[in-house]
Amino acid sequence: MRKTFLTGLLVVTGAAALAHSGVQNAAVLARMDNMKTIGDTMKLLGSMAKGQTNFQPEVAQAAALQIAKHAGQTPALFEAPETDPKSEAKPAIWENFDDFSAKSLALETAALEVAQALSSKDALVPSVQRLGETCKSCHSLYRE
Repeated sequence: MRKTFLTGLLVVTGAAALAHSGVQNAAVLARMDNMKTIGDTMKLLGSMAKGQTNFQPEVAQAAALQIAKHAGQTPALFEAPETDPKSEAKPAIWENFDDFSAKSLALETAALEVAQALSSKDALVPSVQRLGETCKSCHSLYRE
């Protein structure tokens, strides 16, 4: 099960590199890769929630932990107001950095709690909804 997740993660990482070609600023690229990993990991959980992929508790829990890890890294990646024409980060991030950081840390907390809850398929849909709402609360303010 864990091998399946790791294989998927390698594919996601490779896809992220291709999706962000042309980004000149290394700091922006690191941020984009971090966020792409969170998004792709959410897609994995969403696929399980929709029944497109079989629910595997170990894989779902590892995915939630992966989201938590990357969410926890997010504030540090955005500390410097780096820009790039391909960046989707709004200037509001640096104007309201405390709120942005709090939203990132809220995702980390939610993902850690979700990881604990994902031992049964019944917890999957509400967990994915919770994570999605947490992501949206930040994207609606801070992402183009």
